[in-house]
Amino acid sequence: MRVLLIGANGYLGRYVADRLLADPAVQLTALGRGDDADVRFDLATGSPGALTRFLDAVHPGVVVNCAGTTRGGARELTRHNTVAVATICESLRRSGCGARLVQLGCAAEYGPSQPGSSTAEDAVPRPGGPYGVSKLAATELVLGSGLDAVVLRVFSPVGPGTPAGSPLGRLAEAMRRAMQSGDSELKLSGLGVQRDFVDVRDVARAVHAASLSAAQGVVNIGTGRAVRLRDAAAVLARVAGYGGALHELDVPDRGAPGHVAHAGHPGHAGHPGHPGRTLGIGAPRSEVTPEQLAAAAAPPQYPYPDGCGAWQQADVRTARDRLGWRPRINLEESLADIWMEAACRI
Repeated sequence: MRVLLIGANGYLGRYVADRLLADPAVQLTALGRGDDADVRFDLATGSPGALTRFLDAVHPGVVVNCAGTTRGGARELTRHNTVAVATICESLRRSGCGARLVQLGCAAEYGPSQPGSSTAEDAVPRPGGPYGVSKLAATELVLGSGLDAVVLRVFSPVGPGTPAGSPLGRLAEAMRRAMQSGDSELKLSGLGVQRDFVDVRDVARAVHAASLSAAQGVVNIGTGRAVRLRDAAAVLARVAGYGGALHELDVPDRGAPGHVAHAGHPGHAGHPGHPGRTLGIGAPRSEVTPEQLAAAAAPPQYPYPDGCGAWQQADVRTARDRLGWRPRINLEESLADIWMEAACRI
């Protein structure tokens, strides 16, 4: 089976490539903008006609799209997440290769969910930000294309290679700096959100399974279990061997602000050492200013940068039933791998 992989050098794409290359029945061709791609092509600016000619020449049986961006303004997000997918769909319609399309979507397409609920594929998407909107538009293009296609809505991917700008990536970096400088306390914010964390290697397995299956439509890829970021932080502290206190600057339920927990023991009261380091897990900046703390006293307009609200948890029964897929790697192993990479920078 010849597979054309788009976005092989991205966070998810690297692991998808490794998984596909491990299958001796797969002949893999990587297409992308970088010099390391087998074929250089920019989906955001390239024409469908040019891509169609390439598809007719290579004749893949499966096209996997892992390309896209999570950052930038609405125009950039639309160009890389929506226009690029429109180019793929139009090229496949024009081509005579008849390839199956596996598109990587994301949980941000759903937007906020009711706490305690599991989001199934038939939920009405209500993305809470431009990133989710751009990905949802791509999904709608795929579903309306008439192609043999499946969209994997990936929840919160974690594990080795986790971007430094993600909540867990920022947390690992803050913990590394605290240990390096001997800080006995980390001041953190945004730890009340709950997300369904799924390891990138399990995501790669799901892509491989989807490539071989006949499943169409949308399939959720997650663990089926939401984890509070506060608890993930405690696990990360344990695997890192950080013995200081995690001082929570804000509590989502507006209960006791300034909650303090010893690292590795969520909910256990402790005493701060010296001022330590301050980290806003849900914000792109690493320092929380007095103005930001004052704003936290009232409900902010956009409290969750990913637009997903305080809670997200996947209903993963479709992945089990139609792909024969289940997650294998637990969160502690994923966090240990994140910390291993962060520790190498000490």
